[in-house]
Amino acid sequence: MARVLLTGFEPFGGESVNPSWQAAQAVVAAPPEGLAVTAVRLPCVFGESIAALRTAVAEAAPDLVVCLGQAGGRPGVTVERVAINVDDARIADNAGAQPIDVPVVPGGPAAYFSTLPVKACVAAMRDAGVPAALSNTAGTFVCNHVAYGLAHLLATELPGVRGGFVHVPWSPPQVPDGTAPSLPFETVATGIRALLLAAASTTDDLRITEGATH
Repeated sequence: MARVLLTGFEPFGGESVNPSWQAAQAVVAAPPEGLAVTAVRLPCVFGESIAALRTAVAEAAPDLVVCLGQAGGRPGVTVERVAINVDDARIADNAGAQPIDVPVVPGGPAAYFSTLPVKACVAAMRDAGVPAALSNTAGTFVCNHVAYGLAHLLATELPGVRGGFVHVPWSPPQVPDGTAPSLPFETVATGIRALLLAAASTTDDLRITEGATH
């Protein structure tokens, strides 16, 4: 049985919930068949989030790591293709830090590609009836910080483990006036279950177009 570590974030930016953590908890409560899933909530804090992730990876000894984060305004679940080596915070994190043009890992590569089969993951979620897309930017806030931190950890210390980052939309209670896209976290969890099964069973990614013109 493949071991999966799934992470979500605590609320940030004045929100009372974070759908990434709600979805992670829902997946653990009803995991995909054949996968042993552990979930850990990360602080929305530069530095501390990667430290907490490293501890969780050491304790869970996973075969697969998928980190979830909130991307308010996106209409579907988005699998991140790349993480970049920069923190450039438009808002402060939950500890009040707001780094500007600071590397996630000093001296590290400019970027890392996800080691998930990203296109197969997107296709699996769509097949499960969940809006999904491939994304080429994880932003420059704590989500990208964790995405890069995970990728660096796997590349330098755990090359046998695969992992990547996935953004989820706001949940409907976060957009009570309906002026922005949202998805119930239960729907997101359905997509994540399909993604995990695809990631655990797919070695060679699909060769299909998921690019963007801008």
